[in-house]
Amino acid sequence: MAESPGAFDAARAAAWITASARLIGGAADRLTELDTAIGDGDHGRNLTRGFAAAAEKADGADTPRGVLTGAGSALVSATGGASGPLFGTFLRRTAKALPDAPVVGPDDLADALAAGVAAVRELGGAADGDKTMVDALDPAVTALRGALAEGASLPAAVERAAEAARAGAEATIPLVAHKGRASYLGERSAGHEDPGAASTALLWSALAEATGADDG
Repeated sequence: MAESPGAFDAARAAAWITASARLIGGAADRLTELDTAIGDGDHGRNLTRGFAAAAEKADGADTPRGVLTGAGSALVSATGGASGPLFGTFLRRTAKALPDAPVVGPDDLADALAAGVAAVRELGGAADGDKTMVDALDPAVTALRGALAEGASLPAAVERAAEAARAGAEATIPLVAHKGRASYLGERSAGHEDPGAASTALLWSALAEATGADDG
């Protein structure tokens, strides 16, 4: 049984990865279509395989850190292309920044997620506006921290973060890519949603689902 909705425990961490696998798998065709327009056309297939492997590793650990470390490592091993290292790094660096405890609080989770975003920036060399997953990650963490500072509950704050991630992904449509394979297209990359940002938005939607789950 999960802890109260204000806490993030191993059960909720596992639920996040499981929900991510389901949402990304369900959107695989759309993600592939987006990637076909400006990339290799394999983002949906690769990420679906990677998160399926991550979900298999999500159970068994008794701390959020353990869950996310295992899931991130599985994701890197099973996912082809650039998305495996980037998404895997996000999960593993988030895990490393979490307290090694059975339950972590909202502020600790927000700080850890921010560390995960910083790691993605470092690995990919991407900044806001480069038309990458950072354009969904960064506004999500900013919204999460802002909502928590205003006194919102963790479920409400993560829902606000998920909305910001979705808006960030949509905002990549008119942008010209400056990183990744899409950057090779130059001005022709404008007019298409970045597939990495789109899948990142699904990751935050899954976190909102997991943190808002009824304890039942």
